[in-house]
Amino acid sequence: MAQGTAPKTDYSDSNTKAHVLSLPLENSQADREPHSYERWLIAKLMRMAGSPAIRFQLWNGEVIEPEQGPARFTLHLKDHKALYSLVANPNLAFGDLYSAGRLEIDGDLPDLMESLYRSVHAARQKWPKWLDALWKNHNPRATGISEAKENIHHHYDLGNEFYQLWLDNAEMQYTCAYYEHPGNTLEQAQLAKLEHVCRKLRLRPGMTVVEAGCGWGGLARYMARNYGVKVHSYNISREQLAYAQAESERQGLDGLITYVEDDYRNITGQYDAFVSVGMLEHVGKENYRALSELIKRSLKPNGIALLHSIGRNRPMLMNAWIEKRIFPGAYPPSIGEFMEICEHGDFSVLDVENLRLHYAQTLSHWTERFEANAERVTEMYDEHFTRAWRLYLAGSIAAFRAGSLQLFQVVFTHGDNNQLPQSRQDLYAFPATPEGN
Repeated sequence: MAQGTAPKTDYSDSNTKAHVLSLPLENSQADREPHSYERWLIAKLMRMAGSPAIRFQLWNGEVIEPEQGPARFTLHLKDHKALYSLVANPNLAFGDLYSAGRLEIDGDLPDLMESLYRSVHAARQKWPKWLDALWKNHNPRATGISEAKENIHHHYDLGNEFYQLWLDNAEMQYTCAYYEHPGNTLEQAQLAKLEHVCRKLRLRPGMTVVEAGCGWGGLARYMARNYGVKVHSYNISREQLAYAQAESERQGLDGLITYVEDDYRNITGQYDAFVSVGMLEHVGKENYRALSELIKRSLKPNGIALLHSIGRNRPMLMNAWIEKRIFPGAYPPSIGEFMEICEHGDFSVLDVENLRLHYAQTLSHWTERFEANAERVTEMYDEHFTRAWRLYLAGSIAAFRAGSLQLFQVVFTHGDNNQLPQSRQDLYAFPATPEGN
């Protein structure tokens, strides 16, 4: 793994470990037999969820079978309060209960989540308005400059060692990979993604690129090393920047790359290309117009921009548990909201590509590595943290498989730019996937 010399965060403090995700950890209280109305609540809950193939095992061992067909999965409820939490707000409670060990699952976790997503999506068309309001996801947290820093710290500053355990060991990419062939390794697919992005930006030696949200610096290093461009990369995660800077120096690229610890809103200058991979989800739709104006003034007359982001087919709030526990402030835009950025800046859209199933495969590879290192994750944090991230990864796999989430790459330029190729044929003239990784 490309370790560099970046410092690691010390999570030995027990208080930090216990509260790293602010998980509610109420103990199970299986102190009585179920009431008849609690069995009715479970049946009602399952009907509202579209009658998925799920059985419930209650805290006393009693089993409630699904009303339609055989069960594929079993949910174990450890106490009666867990049931009431689940009925009151399943969008938040399911994740909290699973993380706390008050809800256990028999069966493949991504398959269960996919089944639930598909079932609920079909069933919610018939929900009464009061139920839709009761189970509605809350609005994301604010994404102003000070709030954005705290949001990013919550997710990305968990420590570089944590992410090194399960991300690729080529360029440490925490974004969707590009699988030209289903059998590609994670490393091959992540490098292919970087190559795919560079080709879409039409990079040439001597160009200047500004990057909004650089992660651990992999794209900046790839652009500088393979295309000879000068890169200015902005990021507000101190942990990520420490790693990125150390790797840039180790690879002798610090003369081509300038890493800036600052908010993307403070980008200055003009560049041949503007790129952002995996940051738009954190911007907040109330800031899309400002982002559009920023890109417009940052691009030279013939410059090209690329935004790579998780998205939706229609506007929809992020799942309450993910927004509250994992990704504060997150909001994946619909394709229409994505286009508002382009329309406001009078940009011409050159290319829109959806890599939805590529992200499902990426997440499956991450999950394999996460599970292989689950004991180490638990040592670093605690069992509740490990369970929360296991569910987050599994739910993400399911969301991309079920079509609840999309992955858009959108390429655009100034509306009057005529210095463009006639076709996209050159993007696929030779494989993006490197050999031997």
